[in-house]
Amino acid sequence: MSERAPVTIVFDLDGTLVESAPDLLEALTATLIEEGVEPIPYDQARGLIGAGARALVQRGLDAADRKVTKERLDALHAFFLQHYSAHIADKTRPYAGCEDALDRLAASGAKLAVCTNKIESLARQLLDALNLTSRFDAIVGGDTFGVSKPDPTSLLGAIERAGGDPSRAVMVGDSSTDVDAAKNAGVPVIVATFGYTEIPARELGGDRLMDRFEELEELVGELTD
Repeated sequence: MSERAPVTIVFDLDGTLVESAPDLLEALTATLIEEGVEPIPYDQARGLIGAGARALVQRGLDAADRKVTKERLDALHAFFLQHYSAHIADKTRPYAGCEDALDRLAASGAKLAVCTNKIESLARQLLDALNLTSRFDAIVGGDTFGVSKPDPTSLLGAIERAGGDPSRAVMVGDSSTDVDAAKNAGVPVIVATFGYTEIPARELGGDRLMDRFEELEELVGELTD
């Protein structure tokens, strides 16, 4: 019998690997102020994260019941990106236990990848700032393949770039975007309960729930053995 392919674990970034809400929401607040809109309370705005920067700006405007033209949204999106890039890791940090879990998984032979709806250049900038880039075999953003999650293209592309096999892969995410991407790709998904979602994590339809990174290895084993 031939040896099985190594497991590939693909992680969402914001709300899964790193607590980035403080920096993302400061950029959103600055963007809304630029448009003359009152900032959204932090706890409410936190649930708007997860589909990329443009969607975050649009969701912020929607929450404030502010309608803008496509051209104005383009300008506000650009403003957001400029502000966020300048402050990308001011307060963002990996979640507790994240780095140790990544080390253990890598030592076990697993391939690791990132698949985020953040544009790839910003994802790499953030991972570089946190000294995490070298831990991953592939990093894929929302613009890498021209489509974003929940389209399965970016998830399957991340698995391929990491040298993995979709039949031996697991997605780890925190939102319906991640769960739907995994289902569309035919890949099991672990939902982090500490991330960014307006829908409770337990209602997203994932295959497993992760409350702490210390649980990750066991959960991956349950889905791949």
